[in-house]
Amino acid sequence: MSEIHIIGGGLAGCEAAWQAAQAGLDVVLHEMRPHQRTEAHGSDRLAELVCSNSFRSDDADHNAVGLLHEEMRRLGSLILDSADRHRVPAGGALAVDRDGFAEAVQSALLSHPRVSLRREEIAGLPPDTWEQVVIATGPLTSKPLAEAIRTLTGEDSLSFFDAIAPIVHKHSIDFSKAWFQSRYDKGDGSDYINLPLDRAQYEAFVDALLAGEKHLPKDWEGTPYFEGCLPIEVMAERGRDTLAFGPLKPVGLTNPHQPGIKPHAIVQLRQDNALGTLYNMVGFQTKLKHSEQLRVFRTLPGLENAEFARLGGMHRNSFINSPRLLDPTLRLKIRPNWRFAGQITGCEGYVESAAIGLLAGRFAAIDAAAGHIVPPPVTTAIGALLNHVTGGANAETFQPMNVNFGLFPEPEAQPGKRLKGRDRKTLYSQRARAALAEWISVAAESAAE
Repeated sequence: MSEIHIIGGGLAGCEAAWQAAQAGLDVVLHEMRPHQRTEAHGSDRLAELVCSNSFRSDDADHNAVGLLHEEMRRLGSLILDSADRHRVPAGGALAVDRDGFAEAVQSALLSHPRVSLRREEIAGLPPDTWEQVVIATGPLTSKPLAEAIRTLTGEDSLSFFDAIAPIVHKHSIDFSKAWFQSRYDKGDGSDYINLPLDRAQYEAFVDALLAGEKHLPKDWEGTPYFEGCLPIEVMAERGRDTLAFGPLKPVGLTNPHQPGIKPHAIVQLRQDNALGTLYNMVGFQTKLKHSEQLRVFRTLPGLENAEFARLGGMHRNSFINSPRLLDPTLRLKIRPNWRFAGQITGCEGYVESAAIGLLAGRFAAIDAAAGHIVPPPVTTAIGALLNHVTGGANAETFQPMNVNFGLFPEPEAQPGKRLKGRDRKTLYSQRARAALAEWISVAAESAAE
C-alpha cells in the first residue's frame, strides 16, 4: 500500500494516523512543535489537551457526545482507548489526566511499525509528490499554511476573530408565540422563524444585553471584528434602537397570532441544517458568557424553554467552509488526494475532532486499497457529524459545531405518542447503535471489494 502524509499532531491527526496505520498504510505524521510553537500549547507532546481535560458527557443513552464516545470505542479509536485508560473522577463526564493521556497517544504512535514522526513545519501547501494527504492542523493552523489554503480555495473563512451566533433546537421553540414567515414573503415565504417583541420587551432585552457579563478575548486572539459580523451587544452599545433598525427590524412581517398589533422588533431564526432541526439566531453573534446567554435569550418570547445546540462565542479560529469545499469523504474537491480532518473542518471539540480524524484515516486507507467508501449513516453520531461538515450545514452561515442530536434526522413519530426529553434521546441512541452495527458490516465488505 502507499504512503500517507498527515499534517498536525493533535487529536485528529493522531487518530487519523492510527486508523490509517492499523489498516496497513505507511504514515508520516508531521508536527511543527517544538520548532514552531503556538500561543496555546505548552509542550511538544502529540495530542496535547490545551483548553480542558474533559471529553464531556459519557452518557451514551442521553447525550450525543457520549454516544459518539461509544461509537468511536467500537471503531477502535486510539483517542478513546487512551482516554479510558487515563480517566480521572468527573461524575458522568469522561475527563483525563492530561499528561498520561498525551503520553499514551504518543507512545502508541511512536511504537507503531508503520508510523514515523517528523518534527517540522509544513510552511505552505503540501508537495505534489505526496500521493495522499490529511490536513489536521486545528484552529491554530500556522499562518503560512493557512494563507496557502486560503489562496488555493478562494475562501475567506480562515484565521478571523469569529463572533458566533447561537443555534436553537426547533422542537424547543414555542410556536404559540413564534411563526414562520420571510420578510415580504420572499423566497418560499416561510424561510424564517419569527419572535415578536413589544417596546417594553425590546427595552428589557437591550438592558440585559448591555448589563450581561462578557468574555474578554485573550491577547493572542486580538484580531478585529468584521464590521458585518459584530457581536449583538456591540451593536446595542452603538444606540438603543440600533438593533430595531438592524437585525431585529420588524418590517415586512405580520404576526398571525396578533395580526392587528405591530411588533416593535422581531427576532428571526434561520434554518441552519438541511434536516430543518436547527435554527440560527440571525444577527446574534455574541461574546456574552454562556450562562448569561441562557438567561438573556430565554427572556425572548418563544424561547423561554429553548434548548441550544450551540451557544454563541468568539475566538480566533482557522476552519474551511467544509460544506462547500469537501466531498462526503472529506476530500478537497479541487484536490481529491487531500483530505481535511479535525477542527479545521468546522467541527468543535476534542471528541468531534478525533472522530473526523478517525474517518479521514479510514477513508484514506480504503482509497489506497482502491476500495469503495461507504460513509457512516447520518443516524449515527459520527455519521451525523460527518454529514454536517460535508454538506448538511448551510455553507452561507457555516460555523464550528459540537455534535448534538439536532444534527440527526428526526426519529419516526410513533402513533399517538410524542417523545420528549430523555425518552427522545434514548430513541436517537438506540437507532444509532443499530445503524452503526449494520454500517460496520457493510463498510468492511465494501472496502474489500
